[in-house]
Amino acid sequence: MVDIGEKPVTRRTAEAEAVVLVPAAVTRLFRDGEVHGPKGPVFQTAIIAGTQAVKETSRLIPFCHPLPIDRCTVTITRTGRRFVVRCLVSALYKTGVEMEALTGASVAALTIYDMLKAVSTDMEITGLRVVRKTGGKTDVGSP
Repeated sequence: MVDIGEKPVTRRTAEAEAVVLVPAAVTRLFRDGEVHGPKGPVFQTAIIAGTQAVKETSRLIPFCHPLPIDRCTVTITRTGRRFVVRCLVSALYKTGVEMEALTGASVAALTIYDMLKAVSTDMEITGLRVVRKTGGKTDVGSP
């Protein structure tokens, strides 16, 4: 692990995004802001999975520091055949939270796939990226 002992504690935030491209068969399951698949409410389950993943990032990725996460928000929006997963994470600490945000977005996207694979496996997870980050040496994206 990188030595962060001498780094200052600052407010660190990061937001990551992943996109799940789905076929028409899946979009037909969308009603009342949720996709109702064979395994249950897809978005609600993916939000819980993404939140759990953020909290477990240091256990999943070998050289990540365990962080005192004080905010984690996972949102999923639908535009046509695109489900956009966003994960916003913050902590008051010495190192950034980009990996936590990326892990949360990716696990939420994977959960969407898992919850809907009985309907169709013609889905694609794409566009995993850090949308913005603040609080470290460099800021990325807009506030």
